[in-house]
Amino acid sequence: MKDVVEIRWHGRGGQGAKTASLLLADSAFSTGMYVQGFPEYGPERMGAPITAYNRISKERVRVHSNIYEPEFVVVVDETLLSSVDVTKGLQEKGAIVINTAKSPEEIKPLLKGYKGRVFTCDARKISEECLGKNFPNTPMLGAIVKVSGVIDETQFVESMEDSFKHKFATKPEVLKGNMEALVRSMKEVKE
Repeated sequence: MKDVVEIRWHGRGGQGAKTASLLLADSAFSTGMYVQGFPEYGPERMGAPITAYNRISKERVRVHSNIYEPEFVVVVDETLLSSVDVTKGLQEKGAIVINTAKSPEEIKPLLKGYKGRVFTCDARKISEECLGKNFPNTPMLGAIVKVSGVIDETQFVESMEDSFKHKFATKPEVLKGNMEALVRSMKEVKE
């Protein structure tokens, strides 16, 4: 498929990887793109590893399968690096974005020889400072948009603000915190 960006998300049940993939799909759709955002389910439970996917394109997407050779991978929980092959099929022309306080150089040895670009974002710190709790999905969503360039950043921020206004209509403080986390992660993601 030409000009389709494929993203695979790795997280644990309850961390919001599935929600982030769906928010990314909604945001891309609102800019006129064709999208898919879907989870892969197994015997999930809170804390169990989960996988979610995105396909984003300017043309109609006709493939309806899991993503086996993504251009980008997002790892919402650093502990998955020791139990899940997060780089499996990851294209070297793409990148991996990992939620960690460590630098990309510290993380590279844990990636089974992956030679592509490695980015890190301390989503835990950002979410705790902006939201008062560890909700890593919003900062990781901002980080992957920054790294992938799949959506214009200004359009993305506007789209997410509209989405969050509806989602958090009765909680304006949560709206403000999520927007701060989103924008901050786009500035703080490191290569």
